[in-house]
Amino acid sequence: MNDPGAEALDHRDLNHDLDVFATEPLAGSGLPLWLSAGAAIRNELQRLAKDIAHADGCVDVYTPVLGKRALFERSGHWTKFAADMFPPMKLGEDEVVLRPANCPHHALVYASRQHSYRELPIRLNELGAMFRAERSGVVSGLQRVRQINLDDTHVFCRADQVAGEVARALRSALRAQRILGLPVDYVRLSLRGDSGAWLGSIEQWQASQQVLREAAEPVLAGEGLALVDGVGEAAFYGPKLDLQVRDRRGHEETIATVQLDFNQPENFDLTYQAADGSRQRVVMIHRGTVGAMERVVAALLERYQGRLPFWLAPVQVVVLPVGEAQDEAARAAVDGLRAAGLRAEIDHDGSLGARIRDARRRRVSLVAVIGEREAADGLIQVTDGSDGSRRSLALEELMAKAGFAYAHREPIAW
Repeated sequence: MNDPGAEALDHRDLNHDLDVFATEPLAGSGLPLWLSAGAAIRNELQRLAKDIAHADGCVDVYTPVLGKRALFERSGHWTKFAADMFPPMKLGEDEVVLRPANCPHHALVYASRQHSYRELPIRLNELGAMFRAERSGVVSGLQRVRQINLDDTHVFCRADQVAGEVARALRSALRAQRILGLPVDYVRLSLRGDSGAWLGSIEQWQASQQVLREAAEPVLAGEGLALVDGVGEAAFYGPKLDLQVRDRRGHEETIATVQLDFNQPENFDLTYQAADGSRQRVVMIHRGTVGAMERVVAALLERYQGRLPFWLAPVQVVVLPVGEAQDEAARAAVDGLRAAGLRAEIDHDGSLGARIRDARRRRVSLVAVIGEREAADGLIQVTDGSDGSRRSLALEELMAKAGFAYAHREPIAW
């Protein structure tokens, strides 16, 4: 169990025990290597993001991480973010760049064919990579990196559908954070400031900000959360709702967003055919639910001090045979657990005490010991790392309880 009186560890310190990621000079600053433990966590987060997206009627797309410089000039990103983008690469007569955002490509997907008012809303989902040319002095662990892997959806809808889509996106983002156990401190309504390079007219901004406010307030009232104005915190292309969380040190981060965008539809001439046959401008909504994989994993490691919920744990069960005579029973147990879809492994190197200590260091969820008595009786002695409780049970019972908890993203009901 975590010691509530102990000093909270940074995710980089926790990584020494957990081996979630590695940083190597040859790979480059701000470009972490996801190790197998990190890949297991990230796979679960991606699965959660897809489950929520599909439940909301989103469809999957895949788009390139490269695009012509002209693409980002049209979207407005080049004007606003050129200093934070990687330099263009010459490719024949063209210049291509690593994308700083997924939205221009999704605009092209929408524009690839004509749409009727009856088709809308269209929700395009992609867990895509984006790139930011962060300075070497500011990159840090998983929190500030040069490649961000973002759970990203873009909604294309009619004006009369905006409020409903904003409320849907906000509810889903809040649900994702509840499942993850990352308490949302408040939701910020990020507004246009008095100065800055804001795209669009004042009238567009005022109308959009009011739509966000009216859509968010009933949702947040039901959650007991405050909506706090953040003047000057908007994206350059439109206002947004930011879900704000605080870490153990009180540092505030944006974990997920819902953003209105009236500029990309203008820049890319995104339209639909209305009921009267006229062409009408579509409204674009950017929505994130789980968030950026790097930032969320860092937040989770620090929130749980490395002992992640069972469904997220890189190693859910480690099976320890007391001696060589129990190796066969231990291997059978691991095979059964893996067949049930669980992340299980066997450890038979070193003394039993040393292996138990190593499992605790790595924050393995369940430590299962098989000795002579357990092997004879067809049982496993299991210690739950979350509370230290211990029990003996049959492999089939362990598989059933652990499998149910994993499938439903819940604690194990002993």
